[in-house]
Amino acid sequence: MAYAEKVYKVRNGKKTKQYTWRSRFKLPDGSVGSEPGFLTERTAKEYGEEQEALVRAGRWVDPSIAQTPFGQWAREWMAAKAPRGRTNTTRWDRLDTHILPRWEHVPLKQINWFEAEAWANLVGETHDDTTASHSLTLMSQIMTGAVDAGKIQVNPLFGRRRSRTAAIKAKNQAKQAKKAAAPATPELVLQLARRVGPLDGMHILTTAFLGPRWGEGAALTRDSRGTRTEPWEKGHFTCPTLQIRLEVAEYQTRDEAGKKGPLHFDLEPVKNDGSLRDIDVPPFLDALLDEHEGRLKPHHHTLFCTRKGVWWRNSNFGRQVMRPGADGREALAASKGHAPREAWAPLLPGLTMDLLRHFHDTLQAQIGVKDPLAHEQAGHVRSGIKAVYQHPTPEMRKERLDGLQAVYERAMKNMGWERVWES
Repeated sequence: MAYAEKVYKVRNGKKTKQYTWRSRFKLPDGSVGSEPGFLTERTAKEYGEEQEALVRAGRWVDPSIAQTPFGQWAREWMAAKAPRGRTNTTRWDRLDTHILPRWEHVPLKQINWFEAEAWANLVGETHDDTTASHSLTLMSQIMTGAVDAGKIQVNPLFGRRRSRTAAIKAKNQAKQAKKAAAPATPELVLQLARRVGPLDGMHILTTAFLGPRWGEGAALTRDSRGTRTEPWEKGHFTCPTLQIRLEVAEYQTRDEAGKKGPLHFDLEPVKNDGSLRDIDVPPFLDALLDEHEGRLKPHHHTLFCTRKGVWWRNSNFGRQVMRPGADGREALAASKGHAPREAWAPLLPGLTMDLLRHFHDTLQAQIGVKDPLAHEQAGHVRSGIKAVYQHPTPEMRKERLDGLQAVYERAMKNMGWERVWES
């Protein structure tokens, strides 16, 4: 049973009449533990009783274990996890860049919400606010792991809502205002696709009208084109599809200790179960994909590849295709090594393939695609009970395909085009 004992202060080697109280309590192994520094006998005894209650409940944590540095535990936690390669790399990037420089040597028991929130806001002011939030979330996940591993009793970051500074709120408002406008129009997307040429332009149109993520689109092959057949009325509903099964992943590998390894550039399973899907293809895009396959060299199996038939790297496609196509470029005279190059005026400055995916989902809202189908086609996991009870129907699919077809035909008519590419 817990009890308290006096601890007399010593001055110049002699015991004085001044004293504090030490709490004494029974540990899980039967030995007696202690905690000094209490001002009253009552508080010392109550502390000991609390520790013994935790021992009986199996939740007592050795204070010496709670002194484990956050960085040491974070590496143990990371080594025990096995997420997708890209997810693992992103976590290590956040640890190395933002979390460990501040928390590497801080004992787990000394971490508190006040200091963690202040740190996250500093990250949000100097970097992107989303990065700050994700870093704080990762830190909280690691602290929850410490609770589960019996290193601390509670996670002081769990369930807390971060209050942002005025500077961060102003920066976020400016960012939201910039995002408020639609990322593109169908006419401008078609102009961009024509400008960069049919091989790369087809990748742009596919992303804009069907919405695959970058890695999903880069992994598409000739065999990815399929057909959906579902019972409908007195017969069947049939439409062409693009089957999303894999994605091209590129990231920095890490060993269990976080040390950088070779770069990874290969196929991986898609992000989650919601990402595994068949995207319904409207008639105009199916016809353009037929033409696209005819333009590819016979031995090129990947639909949207470099001229050598290998996967595009995201950064290379952005630098070589999207930036000059969307932002514009200067003219170059002919010289040894390259042909003359015409100037391109800015068309959609700052446009990215990710924003074209946003464009696709915006189109779905514009043409009234029902929620069950909109989530499925975009590869989003729908939350709530309606995700269990509601399912796409052939009527929904036909409405979506008719809507996308109408958007394309109207844009072509507005520009007076018969074909996207003349040859």
